[in-house]
Amino acid sequence: MHSPTHLATQLARAWQRADWREKHLLHAAGAWPLRMTIAAPSATQFRDDSAAVAQHLQAWRAIAAQGLGRVHWQARLYQAGAGPVELPVQWELPKPSDYLAAVRALRPAGHADIAADYQALQSVLARVDALFHRLLLRRLALWRGMPIDDVATAARMALQLVPGCAQGRPLRALAVAGNDSKFFERHAALLTALLDVRFDGAASRAGLVAFLDASADDEHWLLIAPLAPGLLPFARLRVAASELTSTPLPARRILLVENERCLHLLQGAQPLPDCIAILGAGLNLAWLAAPWLQACEVAYWGDIDTWGLHMLARARSHLPQLQALLMDRATFDAHAHATVAEPLLAPNPESGALPPDQADLDAHLRSLDQGRLEQEFIIPAAVKSAVHGWLRAVP
Repeated sequence: MHSPTHLATQLARAWQRADWREKHLLHAAGAWPLRMTIAAPSATQFRDDSAAVAQHLQAWRAIAAQGLGRVHWQARLYQAGAGPVELPVQWELPKPSDYLAAVRALRPAGHADIAADYQALQSVLARVDALFHRLLLRRLALWRGMPIDDVATAARMALQLVPGCAQGRPLRALAVAGNDSKFFERHAALLTALLDVRFDGAASRAGLVAFLDASADDEHWLLIAPLAPGLLPFARLRVAASELTSTPLPARRILLVENERCLHLLQGAQPLPDCIAILGAGLNLAWLAAPWLQACEVAYWGDIDTWGLHMLARARSHLPQLQALLMDRATFDAHAHATVAEPLLAPNPESGALPPDQADLDAHLRSLDQGRLEQEFIIPAAVKSAVHGWLRAVP
């Protein structure tokens, strides 16, 4: 015999399962009505414990009288009885509001938290795009206790933000969806999870700051590495990107490298006379408009993927004379064994943003299942050959 209290405890436990919440609050096929078996008294219980059976029947009659769902009854004949007995055999809750009413009335452990979660979900789901409903249902802890307005704002922001949109600015400088300056700091975890829904987990893999190409501390810092002795008093140093807009580096040749982790490949090609490498700019490329760079010989080396070509096009918009290194079809094909899938493609390039050969490469990469070759997987000999070839071509 399952009492109303016993089944209410099962209802409360079900709420804690993300799969159950998703199925029943997104109204999956077959989710409602929710039916629970009450279980009839055994013959022994009916014969030996008539008081408990009577209490059981009274409890379920009270549930029916309160209108807490529907109690289905069925006549059963016991050998110890004088005639058929009407027994509750199934409890049916037709819709989510009936579930909530039952939990509130029967007060199983955690009932107050369930009621609060349910009411918050009703408000949140009505205000956010359906794209995010599954996430918010499954990960209550991500936003529980947060003002509903903030959750709705975060969802609106997640629909507007795209990879690299910060362009090196601090997160608090991004004004989207009416957020205040510290919204990113307060709700970074929620924003990351929402962006993961749109971009297949890319925000979590990169981290929110890197995904948006933002500066976490109000500055974007670049790694500077002289590639020949005597150019700088340090083997490497960090410089704020904003400093490079007005402070020239003491070299005629500048090699821009998308990822810092490729520095060891350049060290194997040294010495490179009158050359300094700037590594780790990512999408933060506005500083390339610095006047002193216009007089330099500049090369750019990035990943061979749609984002690498996207960054190359942006760099070239500031420095038309820029020379691309190791970003061609021949290099990609020669390293086909090291290619991987690109989790998220860059926006399609605008007409004329890339020269014909690189525009063709971009289209080719978009057609592949594994259209990404990361810089660090290019063999050192190829890097050395390309860099020295560039230097020989420089007057």
